[in-house]
This record gives sequence, C-alpha cells and structure tokens, in this order.
Amino acid sequence: MKKRILLLLLVIPALIKAQDVMTETRQELTSPDGAYRFTFYQRAVGEDNAQMYYTLTYKNRPVIEESKLGVLIENQLFESALGIPNDTCHFWCENLKLTGTEHQKTDERWKPVYGERAEVRDCYNEMTLKFKKGEGKGNRDGGYDKRKNYFMNIIVRAYNEGVAFRYLFPEHPNAIYHKVIADDTEYTFEKGAQTWCASWAQGIYKQLSIPEWKGIYERPMTIGLPNGLWVSIADADVADWCLSRFKKNIQKQNTISTDMYDVVDVVTPGKTPWKAILIAETPGKLLDNNDMILNLNQDCTLDFSWVKPGKILREITLTTENAIECIDFCVEHNLQYILFDGGWYGHATTFRADASYVSVPIDLAKVIAYGKERGIGVWLYVNQHALQKHAKTLFPLYREWGIVGLKFGFVQYATHRWSVWMHDLVKLAAENQLMVNIHDEYRPSGFSRTYPNLLTQEGIRGNEEFPDATHNTILPFTRLISGAADYTICYYDKRLKTTHAHQLAASVIFYSPLQTLFWYDKPSFYNNEPEITFFENLPTVFDDSTVLLGEPGKQVFMARRKKDDWFVGGITNNNGSNEIITLNFLEPDKTYLAIVYTDDENERTSTHVKCSSFLTDSSQQMKFKLKPSGGVAIHFVPVMRGERIKYKKYKGQWL
Repeated sequence: MKKRILLLLLVIPALIKAQDVMTETRQELTSPDGAYRFTFYQRAVGEDNAQMYYTLTYKNRPVIEESKLGVLIENQLFESALGIPNDTCHFWCENLKLTGTEHQKTDERWKPVYGERAEVRDCYNEMTLKFKKGEGKGNRDGGYDKRKNYFMNIIVRAYNEGVAFRYLFPEHPNAIYHKVIADDTEYTFEKGAQTWCASWAQGIYKQLSIPEWKGIYERPMTIGLPNGLWVSIADADVADWCLSRFKKNIQKQNTISTDMYDVVDVVTPGKTPWKAILIAETPGKLLDNNDMILNLNQDCTLDFSWVKPGKILREITLTTENAIECIDFCVEHNLQYILFDGGWYGHATTFRADASYVSVPIDLAKVIAYGKERGIGVWLYVNQHALQKHAKTLFPLYREWGIVGLKFGFVQYATHRWSVWMHDLVKLAAENQLMVNIHDEYRPSGFSRTYPNLLTQEGIRGNEEFPDATHNTILPFTRLISGAADYTICYYDKRLKTTHAHQLAASVIFYSPLQTLFWYDKPSFYNNEPEITFFENLPTVFDDSTVLLGEPGKQVFMARRKKDDWFVGGITNNNGSNEIITLNFLEPDKTYLAIVYTDDENERTSTHVKCSSFLTDSSQQMKFKLKPSGGVAIHFVPVMRGERIKYKKYKGQWL
C-alpha cells in the first residue's frame, strides 16, 4: 500500500506540469454584442511540446468546455522539402509557437439572389492566430529546427449568432504540399447534453446522450445542453474538402470528435472548411440564425439573373401526352416547372447509358416548345454515370435543347476527389445557364451563395421514404440549419404517414427555392380540393422568415413573408398537441384576412382538409388542436382600407 501511495505522489506533479496553461498564449475574441466569448490557449505537454485548446461561452454560460484544436498531416514530400528524414512523416499541431495575432471587424449587408430573407447582415469580429513550428528537442537531426519554416493560422470569427473557425495553411515559397489525414478538433459539452443523431444524410434521427453514441453521425449536429442552451455544430465552405462527420471521443467523456471520411490533399495556400458553432436560447433561434452558414461562403461574382426559383411537378409516366397534361396542370395551379425523372434516357445506372438522346416515347422537343409557349420550364434527371462520362458535352447540348435545369442523381460526394468534382459540376452548369438540384447524399454547406444556380439538394429523409410526423418535427432544427432541402412534398399518395394539412404546412417549413410538389402524384389525382389554393399562392423564396415556436420531436411553427403576405406552417408529432401562436410578427395596426387550412374528418373531400377564413391582426393569438401527425397552414393577406370584407372577426377560439 505504501508503494502505491508513493507512486501516486510521484505521478500527480507530473500530470499537473503536463497540463500547465501557457498564459502568454491566451487569446480571447468576443462577438459584436458581447454574448459570445471564444478563448484560445496552449498547454504544455511534456518538456518541449504544446497543445492547442479552446473554450466557448454564451452570456458567461459554458457552451464548449476545454477542447482540443488541430489537424494531423502525413507528408514525406513536405518533410523532404524542409530536409527532414522521410521516416518522420507524421506532423500535427503540437509545438506550434504563437507568433502574433491580428484583429478586424466587419459589419455589412448583402442581398442574396434569393433566400429565406431579402437581406442578410454579415457582422462579426475576427481574430487570426499566427503560428510557426517551434524549436524543440527529441527529433533526429534537429527535426523541429528544420521545420521552423512551417506556418499555420487559425482564423476565428465571432458573430452575434455563433462562432466559427478554420485552419489556414498560408502561401509558402516552396508551395508546400500537405496530406491532411485527420482532423483533431473536439467539442466537449457538459454531462447530460442531448444530441439528435442520424447515421447518414437520409437517415432516421435518434435522441442520444454522447456516452450512448455507437456510430458516426451527420452534421449539422444539434445539441440541447442541461443549462437550457441549444447548439448546432456544422461545416461551411466545403467545396474543396471531404465529408466530415462526428464520432464519440472514447478517451474523453462527453466529447465529440471530428471524423474525416477521406484524406485531403492541400497545396499552400490552402484551408479547411469553417467549423461553425451556432448557439441560441431556443431551438427555433438556431434556424433563424442559419444565415451564418451563408456568410461563411464567398459571395457570387457572376450574373445569375437567369436563375428563377419556383415549384416543380414530376412527370412520372415518361410520355408526351402526360407531359402536356402536366404543363397544363402547372399553368392552372401556378407551378413553374416539370421534371422528367430517371428513365427518360434508359437505364441510368450504367456507363453504357447515353443521356444525349431520349430512349422512351417522349417527343421532348414538342414538350419543351409547348412548355415555353405556356411559361413552363423543363428539367431533366441525369445520373452520376452520365455526368462523369459526358458532362462537358451534355450541358451545352441541354442548353441548346432548351432545358432549364438538371437534377443530379446518385452522385458521389464523400471523398475529397468527388467533392471537388461535384462542385465543379455546378460551376459547369452555371457556365451553361442550367439550374441544379442535387439528389441523394449531397449535403449543403452554403455553396449556393457563391453559385445560386444550385437551387436545392436532397440529403434529407423526405417523402421518398415516407417518414413519420415526429421525424419531420426534428428536421428543421437539424438538417435545415445547413441549407435548403428538397423534401419532395406529397399530397395524394396513400402511403403518407401524416395528414394532408401536415403536408401543406411542410411546404412552408422545409425551405427549398425549387419546391417539389405532388411527388408521387398525377394531375388526374386532383379533384378540385379547395386547399390546393394554398400551394398555388405559396412562393418558394421569401423576404423574411422566423420560427414562431418549436422543439425537435415535438412541434414547429414557421412564418415566412413575401412582400405583404405571410405564410405560416405548423406541424406536430405522431401524438398530436394543442398549440398557441402569437401573431405579433404581423405588421401592427393592419388587418389581415387569415385563410386557415386544418385537418377535419368531417370534410367530405378525400383529403379531409377544412378551409376557413376570418379577420385578425397582430394583437391576436391563434389556438390549434392538432391531431396526431397533423398540421395547419395559414395564408395572411393584408386587407386594404376601405375594402369591403364579409368575413367574421377571429375571437381566439380553438381551431
């Protein structure tokens, strides 16, 4: 026993010394409103090394506890260029010497080509931490001394919506080549933090504490903290990187580590994606603040005035006759596009398929001409195989045909090579004035700001898999934080696990500049249901958007404004709920006609949606008894002074 006590006494001082904070390295950055505080510092590790760490607080409340920073590089070419033995090929962010810091402020506003808001504020404080490879002992032939010419920066931005940082490899006279093999960035949270996890982009979400993790999970990752705060950790500007996800750190409790799908080749100057950390006091505020992801991407510098958001109908029979019928249906119900989905050029999942001609009985030229005559554009599905093989010749051909947009299918994306290929393909489409919708596993990271012809993408478990209502209430606070989602709204399909009012509301909640409606439906399914008017009036891009209330797995109510009209969508989970919303988002001192669509089994239509209308204003509340898996959709139309209205005044009754 005495020997064991003596051993502990000998070890404890060593542990304390190994964890000493190097106070001279401590640097802090606060947000413009003072709410966020990012603190950087290094700790001594052994005699000659130092490890980088950070913490993050919001209004002096802990968000991220001490967490490690850094990347792992393996590069014999790099070491050869600096005269380091080739067998010393692992290099990480230890023993980097902080040589200086730079600070700057930005506060500007920009107008996106389209979006959830007509104007975006980009306001942040920035700190650049500059590092040089330090000198030390222990490496053969003075390896550390030979690496004195290695530099790395960490750029940190503090917004009023959250904090973001990235690693930067500055320009080097030798054009140094790096192979980044791991990302050592950590996120340590308070014990009891709850996460909403999906194993793949189209997966089902589970609510888990970090110790319960048993796999690798998707970004964005939403976390509810025991102190009441909500956090979302995401990536931005991932056009030149591989897919990153999250895994449990098995050595450190309640810690999320970064998982790189693939190695990444970087030639200086180079940079990692931004690591964005959004923080809010309510889950809805996380979604309200998602412009931060766009702000972390480059502005567009080309003319994208030809990009036209809108609603699209899939033509599922692949015949000329039905395509003409679909165009007429679009004209009648204010949709702007039709899509010929997979199969129009044959079996698409083979390199033998030729996407330069139509292999089914469609007179495509006739359909395109008829659509142009009636103001309806035509989109085509093109699979990964054809894109990889013939994109450079196909895209000019499609523009010559009069095609307005392409849906990319089953694309490769996770590796560095395929990520670069995918984003280059969007650029090539822009050169040919083709809009793009990427399906399957592609995840957004704000690239649509730089190339707005990328209208939307899947990367979501939508109506192709017929998810339940509880899943749908999780999506706005997880997947939708990173950007638009082609959820593929269904209406008449009997496989739906939600009510029809739920589907109406989803078209408001699930933002997509290219909004797919009637995914599995035909025009003949329509039987004059009055609630289709809501789809007809609904725009796909907005001047303002805000979450009225919500929590993942429970409910969500979203309000969006286009000019003077407001559109509200509310959905509940599998169990149903009673909800009350306050109408203070409406313009004060103005009367609105509220057109409300609710589930009602007494309605005689096959969809059982009740339509009611009444007058209301910003001083009112609305009360809803939402049935299990149900929802409500509302269109608020301002009433002009002197306009004669015969509708009753809303008196706060339950609907």
